[in-house]
Amino acid sequence: MLQGLEITSDAPLSIITLLLNLGIGVLLSILVRWHFIKFGSTLSNREEFTQVFPFVLLTTVLIISVVKSSLALSLGLVGALSIVRFRTPIKEPEELAYLFICIAMGLGLGANQTLPTVVAGPAILLVMAAFKRIGTTNKNKNFYLSLDWQGQGPEFPDKYLERLNDTISKHAKSSDLRRFDFREESLEVTYFLDIADTENLNALVDELTMTYPKIGVTFLDQNRLPSV
Repeated sequence: MLQGLEITSDAPLSIITLLLNLGIGVLLSILVRWHFIKFGSTLSNREEFTQVFPFVLLTTVLIISVVKSSLALSLGLVGALSIVRFRTPIKEPEELAYLFICIAMGLGLGANQTLPTVVAGPAILLVMAAFKRIGTTNKNKNFYLSLDWQGQGPEFPDKYLERLNDTISKHAKSSDLRRFDFREESLEVTYFLDIADTENLNALVDELTMTYPKIGVTFLDQNRLPSV
């Protein structure tokens, strides 16, 4: 009966299979890197962040390949990983999603589920790319507009906030005041805007610079608008 359970038996680890899975993992990590650089929308340095993808994927392949070959190693690994704490912050949920798909691919290859991993991994990336493409067809753009104003005497008009709101409302579908900092002869304001297209943005910048010659205009766009 105990022989039938085979609790302590170890499955042999094939070096050829491991190398094959690692090779496929390299190709999949290159695909994930290209996908993140091409379709990612995070504000961090995407080129630098993608360097961790092959490391995460291939390390996962090695861990799963070793663990599944020995019950004792798997129990030891659970105890070892329980004391590990990852302190590196993930600034964007999108970054976490790409790390998770790298781990998922590594799990599949390490478990010798090569064909399902090779089929499902690129399929998931294809679906993600399709959603990105659909999202870019929406003409509405959301971004932050930051204005800083230095003026003296008559150059610094009364009811500055009302005048700015009136100017912005001409070109934006909606605006939300997020930051307001006023000093004796300076003003800093941040808006979250929703505009129809880049033509409205250009018109807004032109009117602001013409009406207030000393105003500084800065915007932060997460939808890949061209910078002004």
